[in-house]
Amino acid sequence: MPKPKPGGRRPRRRERKNIAYGVAHIKSSFNNTIVSITDMEGNVLAWASAGNVGFKGSRKSTPFAAQLAAEACARRAMEHGVRKVDVLVKGPGSGRETAIRSLQN
Repeated sequence: MPKPKPGGRRPRRRERKNIAYGVAHIKSSFNNTIVSITDMEGNVLAWASAGNVGFKGSRKSTPFAAQLAAEACARRAMEHGVRKVDVLVKGPGSGRETAIRSLQN
């Protein structure tokens, strides 16, 4: 069994970008809702999904799970300075409207 190295690995610090404007991509399927916020070039700043927030199985497809995923993604994007977003929506899922509404607040 190999010996652990002294010091170990340090967690990489996320660099804070100053981006005021972004694009929110909401993909809502019948099974899950994924929200990602990008800068204007398409580089992902933050993302979250219903499963990532802590829901499992059929609970991922609920509007409430989509709401929490959108709020978590918005919180992470605001760390980079994002204050306004355009919203692009894909998919027929039940979390579409709720995710948009939670991004407004």
